[in-house]
Amino acid sequence: MRVLLLGRGGREHALAWALARSPLVKALHAAPGNPGIADYATCHDIDPCDAPAVVELARRLSVDFVVPGPESPLVAGVGDALEETGIPVFGPGRSGARLEGSKAFSKEFMARHAIATAPFDLCRTLPEAEEALRKRRPPYVVKADGLAAGKGAFIVDTFDEALIVCSDLLVRKTLGDAGKVVIVEDHIAGTELTLLAVTDGKTVRLLPASQDHKRAFDEDRGPNTGGMGAYAPVPWADEALLDRIGREILVPTIEGLRRDAIPFRGVLYLGVMLDEAGKPWVLEYNVRLGDPEAQVVLPVFGGDWATIVSACCQGRLEAMAWPQAQGAAVGIVLASAGYPGAYEQGFPIEKMDALSGGDILVFHAGTARNTSGQIVTAGGRVLTVVGLGEDLFSARERAYEATRFVSFEGVHFRRDIARKAFI
Repeated sequence: MRVLLLGRGGREHALAWALARSPLVKALHAAPGNPGIADYATCHDIDPCDAPAVVELARRLSVDFVVPGPESPLVAGVGDALEETGIPVFGPGRSGARLEGSKAFSKEFMARHAIATAPFDLCRTLPEAEEALRKRRPPYVVKADGLAAGKGAFIVDTFDEALIVCSDLLVRKTLGDAGKVVIVEDHIAGTELTLLAVTDGKTVRLLPASQDHKRAFDEDRGPNTGGMGAYAPVPWADEALLDRIGREILVPTIEGLRRDAIPFRGVLYLGVMLDEAGKPWVLEYNVRLGDPEAQVVLPVFGGDWATIVSACCQGRLEAMAWPQAQGAAVGIVLASAGYPGAYEQGFPIEKMDALSGGDILVFHAGTARNTSGQIVTAGGRVLTVVGLGEDLFSARERAYEATRFVSFEGVHFRRDIARKAFI
């Protein structure tokens, strides 16, 4: 099997690691990849959102499947271009990718198919947003419609703060076209859970549950980020809860896509909030693995990822025996000083070579090689250090111990990742 992986982040490094472990994969390529992915794949300096370039590369390499990592190529229609030339893609086309690419579309989809989500208003002008806010009590939830690298959702305590956020998006255009439409929705208090599933468009199967940590600082303080750490599995996400989410959310989502004539295969990401009564509500859909959730889910997933990709692309997921999760994983994101705001880059990353052994994995995200061939920082989220263990306690200890062996100027990370698992 020859596979082309699209992307350059920590999630894509985890995918490269998982695919390379499969005896089915004889050749792995990545576009563009990163220094960590290069340990497993031949990297090609191509923009993964450039559909003609990706199609040309896939044809030249005679790949059997293309596996997009991030959402941007899917939203840009790269999957459609590949499918038109007969190259299978583990991901939806542009129409299915709208579940993530447009929060307005996804909210209307859920309303249409009676899938539980917070009551909402779509606002295109500041007066509309002000009216929507006045109907609600604090805390206020405001979301940009389009893609914003995980930074388009705002939860604020006062009406004035919420109105400023809406003004920033709709008037000042701080997120560009992503903020042309704003969603103002009710705040649902509770406990968040990330559920990842794979589907061939007919059958859907759950991966191990995980929990992300989106705020920049300990105790869930500071601004939202793309994710500062995660762990899997989630001890309290028992079979009864997962069955309920399957019945009330997953199956209706797949059936809704089919009724709307939207082809969909690949990964479906559910950001779920469990309210105080235990009812699950959908916060968001994504159409790809989460980052950093992928870095902890893939190591504990007991199956062959290449086999899953093949089964989904060939419409035979139902016939597969589904593996059980194995052990636990805790991932800690090492970020640049200033992230998620402005940050400097180009700092050498020291001591990574000291990390070796099956209990520690280091996934590259914002890294690059400088002109001297040295690995340096090249992004806000630089690395994800993952500890593996028989249980979350041992996995967490190993992950935090491993952070002592990686350093770069300005490194910062949360020190409470997975602490909630023990409360």
